[in-house]
Amino acid sequence: MIDDPIIELLKSNARYTTEQLAELLGNEKSAVEKQMENLEKEGVILGYQAIINTEKLDADGVAAFIEVKLTPERDGGFDKIALRIARFSQVASCYLASGGYDLMVVVEGQTLQEVAKFVTEKLSTIEKVVSTATHFRLKTYKENGCVFETLSEEGRLVVSP
Repeated sequence: MIDDPIIELLKSNARYTTEQLAELLGNEKSAVEKQMENLEKEGVILGYQAIINTEKLDADGVAAFIEVKLTPERDGGFDKIALRIARFSQVASCYLASGGYDLMVVVEGQTLQEVAKFVTEKLSTIEKVVSTATHFRLKTYKENGCVFETLSEEGRLVVSP
């Protein structure tokens, strides 16, 4: 859990102005601006983004979650190879993970074939990549704390004994 009230507020709504943040926190606007500037300089806040429900747009595109098994490098572990993978423009996110694989890579493309081509021609050909498993996103229910749909009272499931 994050113990910084500015970060918590920005996570729930990145569009808050410094005036709104100051009012919500009971601080001076200049103090909030200084704290945000420090958080950005320190690399704590890397950017501000909107969460988009792509199903509501007339936009084509697919996303895939790719499990990647790696051979760690001496004196570097997974960092060097993970950063190399993260620099591909098709990679939306890249995480070191525990369990049966080492990296979870989120890849976005226009078609299934485009994502498959990225995996076979770019990702799988990297020397330290041992194997990959690709899972395509079919539907998003929640992302970064935002629930995409809710059921109405009438749409609730009936619970029976």
